[in-house]
Amino acid sequence: MPDRAAYPELQGAVPLSASSPALARALTPWTLGPLQLRNRVIKAATNEGMAIGMRPSQALVEHHRAIARGGAGLTTVAYCAVERDGRTFPDQLVLAPENLAALAVLTAAVHAEGGAVSAQITHGGAFNFLSEMEHGTVWSASGGLNPMGFLQGRLFKKAMTRAAMTQIRDAFVAGARLARQAGFDAVEIHMGHGYLLSQFLSPKYNHRKPPYGGDAAARARFPCEVLAAVRDAVGDTTGVACKLSMFERWSQRGQVDAALTVAQRLQASGAHLLVLSAGMNVEAPWAIFGSRLPPSATRGAGTLLLRAAGWMVQRQQPKIVYEDLYLLPSARQMRAGLSLPLAYLGGVRSVADIETVMREGFDAVVMGRALLHDPDLLRHFREGEVRRSGCTTCNECVGTMYGPAGTHCVLTQQGDVCLRRTPVLPPPDM
Repeated sequence: MPDRAAYPELQGAVPLSASSPALARALTPWTLGPLQLRNRVIKAATNEGMAIGMRPSQALVEHHRAIARGGAGLTTVAYCAVERDGRTFPDQLVLAPENLAALAVLTAAVHAEGGAVSAQITHGGAFNFLSEMEHGTVWSASGGLNPMGFLQGRLFKKAMTRAAMTQIRDAFVAGARLARQAGFDAVEIHMGHGYLLSQFLSPKYNHRKPPYGGDAAARARFPCEVLAAVRDAVGDTTGVACKLSMFERWSQRGQVDAALTVAQRLQASGAHLLVLSAGMNVEAPWAIFGSRLPPSATRGAGTLLLRAAGWMVQRQQPKIVYEDLYLLPSARQMRAGLSLPLAYLGGVRSVADIETVMREGFDAVVMGRALLHDPDLLRHFREGEVRRSGCTTCNECVGTMYGPAGTHCVLTQQGDVCLRRTPVLPPPDM
């Protein structure tokens, strides 16, 4: 039975029966492109803060091992940069050949627990807090002032040239190939939350003229080119998903026409799955979480820039009252306009939430904070030990992302500083 301290609302064990076809659908095997998964539950890519020196730590391995042991069909390793300058912070994972053996240890750990694992492949573009860059150019869809680089002396971002676009597209392909070589079962191309590909999709960041700027279809052209190239490279052997923000700001929720146009282009370009999210990491992180962030979550990792950014975020937050399934009205519109598989993300905390998502016609359900609170939650649901997560949506986990122990639930976990500082060593035969 789960720890009663973690579940103040704990009910008696009532085994779930076949009387819930919606839940049965979520917990039975399904196919993601060429990939066979044991169920339709996906652990969201939540920045773990467990890569030191751009390499996986033992804490990262144990984090995803625990999610797989708890029964999730697929766990997603967050923010795997496709090149060194594609990081947003110094200590983030980079898909580089020197990390291949360590990444293989991580994927083997997940597979040993019966789960599958996806690498979220991305590039930060202008969303960049790096103190040092390999090449020094801050790329974005369009040029102009670069507020995030002011304190690093990089005052301007540069509009990507065709040569740069080809280079970045090829970096995504190389990253996907390396992920497959390391044993990842899928890749999730990050096109949301303010990173480089979403900078092309965003009318705020993309002021280009056609063919890569203009209306939503034109803004989607480069992300679609990246997707098509990744599909061509690994799509016969590896699931290829895309993460997409349906809207950028909380005030825009429900306005999904542009996102639907983008999604239709991604559907035509061969995506196996879309993960539907919302928000922008700097401008509107509360739209990602459907709730306000506590001061600890916007305090930054200690640098003057991050403290200033956190202060601005805290001041700009609108009044939001958390609701379960807070992205469902927008996601429902996306479901009505698309035929490809869609994964619902946003406020799934209970058996009833999973059942609703399945009844609404989504193909998978993505959970983040609830699985941070209890990696075994799905098993507890399956065995009827509890019907609702004990997660309180305090969002204090967000404040731990770049702390000494990495991302963890402050209610149920202490985090392990030693494991976060311990590099992954390849097995002797590698």
